[in-house]
Amino acid sequence: MIYGALPCMQPQFENAKNTVKTLSVFDFDGTLTYHDSFIPFLKFAFGKRKFSRRLIKMVLPTLRCFRRKLTRDELKEVLIKTFLTNIDEQWLKEKAEEFCKLYWAKLMRPTGLFAVAEEVNSNAEVTICSASPAMVLQPFAKRLGIKLIGTTLEVVDGKLTGKIIGNNCRCGEKIKRLEAVYGDLTQYHLRAWGDSRGDHELLFAAQDPHWRHFHTGRRKSKNSPIKVTVKKES
Repeated sequence: MIYGALPCMQPQFENAKNTVKTLSVFDFDGTLTYHDSFIPFLKFAFGKRKFSRRLIKMVLPTLRCFRRKLTRDELKEVLIKTFLTNIDEQWLKEKAEEFCKLYWAKLMRPTGLFAVAEEVNSNAEVTICSASPAMVLQPFAKRLGIKLIGTTLEVVDGKLTGKIIGNNCRCGEKIKRLEAVYGDLTQYHLRAWGDSRGDHELLFAAQDPHWRHFHTGRRKSKNSPIKVTVKKES
């Protein structure tokens, strides 16, 4: 009689599970794209000559980062200060729009675009969560029809100050930023896609994590933070 009662309980359990809202979170650079987008954007926005002159200033900070005397977050702050100090906010937004239109096909992974569309069509809450500046990625999020969480550039009187507000949106900061927008993440069925160390905490928090899901070849499973356990049948 006990075993006979179990099938009757299963639909009730499934119905309860279906009431949980799905939150689908995609990293951007290297996950939805073939590679980093911020450096190519800066090169596009400033032109090769200006870009090269400013990039020279990044040599010593980059060497310090390789020697672990500067963190990746600190290096990112130096990069933003070097390129985006006293830059007109509207100019940057216009360049971001142009960059999105011109580089969409070259930059975006078709399988990633399909996955985003699937999540949107399933009525999930879908967002990008990226360390790249939100101001640069906004046209991409708009075209995808999803929300965006990214590193926030400081603007005063219509000019970028070369600083960021808060912290670089990577690692544990991704969880904090998601919670600031969506509240307690445990109230969602969290699905997440990432490809780098900056996504580990996000993937750990997800019930349905995807590591380099749209990659091919050997890099697909390299350094995966997702531990797969196989249950042995008794």
